[in-house]
Amino acid sequence: MKNLILLGLSIILFIACEQKKERYTQQSSEIETVKLLLNNYNNKTYDLSIYADSSKTFYNSSGALSPKEVINYHNQNDINYASRSFQRDGEELEMVLDDKDRTWVNFWGDWKGTLVANQKEITIPIHLTYQFVDGKIVREYGYWDPTEVLLSLQAIEAAKKAEEESVTN
Repeated sequence: MKNLILLGLSIILFIACEQKKERYTQQSSEIETVKLLLNNYNNKTYDLSIYADSSKTFYNSSGALSPKEVINYHNQNDINYASRSFQRDGEELEMVLDDKDRTWVNFWGDWKGTLVANQKEITIPIHLTYQFVDGKIVREYGYWDPTEVLLSLQAIEAAKKAEEESVTN
């Protein structure tokens, strides 16, 4: 009986001392990878090695982009901007282990761009979230309101068209 009690206490002690995984943190290697990704974006240098080969990216859409398509997406958009970057002051990053033990890193911050055509400066709050497996990004989701950029680009195009029409008349 005494051995049974000691065995029970040992099991309880072992279970109580078992180290549990951190479910939320603001310091991790995955967060450092996202910081590197943000710096790469700001510097217009892209590193595919941080993505898994099968990684999928979704920007304000249910249509998936591959890592190479993401670089293409950024390069195509860059022609509209004299400058653009994530504003690193005030950013928030966190890593979360969800209920299915999946690792996610969330980013909240501001993106700032200056349009080439009229030098208009636009700042947009943005949320990005990344799922990691074995240290690589396997999913990326980006959410922001592109309305101000789209309306500004449409106004620039309308002004160009009106100017062209006035020259031809």
